[in-house]
Amino acid sequence: MGSKKKMHNRTFDLSLEAISKIEGAAALDVSVRDGKVVDLKLKLAEYKRFYTQGVRGKMVPAVPQLLARICGTCSNAHILCSIEAIEKALNIAPTVQTMIMRRLAINGLMIRDHGLHLYIFALPDLLEKDSILDFDEKDLKQKQLLEDTFCVKAAGNVLSIAFGGRSVHAPYLAIGGFGQFPKEEEIAKCQSMLIKARVSALRLIQVFFDCPFKFEDQTNFVALTSSNYDFLGGEVKSTKGDLIAEADFKNYLEHHVIPYSQASGYKFKGETYMVGALSRMNLSKKSLNENTQKDVSFALERFPSTNVFDNNLAQAIEVLHCIDDSLKLLEGSKFVSEPPVTVSQIDGVGVGVIEAPRGTLYHMLEIKDNKVVRAQIIVPTGQNQITIEKNLVRLVEENINLDEEQLSHEIEKLVRAYDPCISCATHFLKIRWR
Repeated sequence: MGSKKKMHNRTFDLSLEAISKIEGAAALDVSVRDGKVVDLKLKLAEYKRFYTQGVRGKMVPAVPQLLARICGTCSNAHILCSIEAIEKALNIAPTVQTMIMRRLAINGLMIRDHGLHLYIFALPDLLEKDSILDFDEKDLKQKQLLEDTFCVKAAGNVLSIAFGGRSVHAPYLAIGGFGQFPKEEEIAKCQSMLIKARVSALRLIQVFFDCPFKFEDQTNFVALTSSNYDFLGGEVKSTKGDLIAEADFKNYLEHHVIPYSQASGYKFKGETYMVGALSRMNLSKKSLNENTQKDVSFALERFPSTNVFDNNLAQAIEVLHCIDDSLKLLEGSKFVSEPPVTVSQIDGVGVGVIEAPRGTLYHMLEIKDNKVVRAQIIVPTGQNQITIEKNLVRLVEENINLDEEQLSHEIEKLVRAYDPCISCATHFLKIRWR
């Protein structure tokens, strides 16, 4: 490539080969000419896979489980979001107990899903490993982190199973209520495992607080906000001062067709923006569980943050919050069997907006004669795609002097920081230099 002085004039092409993912497949192509990115395409394949068309004509009770199949890892978020849309369309008001149980169900999802991303995908970068399988069990710190991985994931799974029936594609979550209710021994098991996982979560927060990675983006951060850091309700807020009712969220989004990707891109009021844990933490850190705020006040001082890598720290803090919130709810509640709320209404239009692990999730369902006639779904990765592409261009140009392996790794790290629904394995990119 010549001397270091001339490195900024480099010309090369870089490609990510299509890789099968949990939620689909992705590809990335970048062309650099004389040190400038002239083309960058982040391609998301098998996005929703025509689910919005597939549910048309389907009876309403079947729709949440059908839409859950959009995503393998955060299926329960799609169930809860579609249930909210249906209940609003048909004027169904769930009971207080139902909302507490749903909160516990999504807490389980957050613990489990954040645990997957932070321990399995993000942590190896910090320890300069290709994979968690390469951790050295003779190293006390790495051995402890391995044990913490299983401890946190298990706590999230147990909570999800107790209140959903399964950790994914939960069968207990139903329109108007729940199909089954947790037994006392299940509650006790949840409490025991959450208490154990809390110690692990505190270690995880310290690890990502000490993370040296930085990539600043002065973007607009958008998330659903509430007085108690509720992932299931509230108002949509932005760091630029917007406050929007859930039903109106779509009116602020600008849809962009991306010809080389099966995913739709979005801008918020005509500008790029970010959704996810970093947005939630920037907007709502004062609403976290009081025990969480007390024990990790040192980490919370970092927010609001514009460092994209602090999305990982925000997720780690959310793991602790979900543990503390769940322990508080489990201690103060006694769950009794109750039938789902029903109404005679069979027509309506409803919008569900919740915070999925990766950001704000939107479901709109139009119902006639108890069947879906129209559906629209906007997922977090679609909302972040344009921002990711914009930042990858800058990342490549700012690191143009790095060699192939180093540049590839920097791109991997930034993409992983967004925790997109194109789950990364050992390597995100395979670079072909020409």
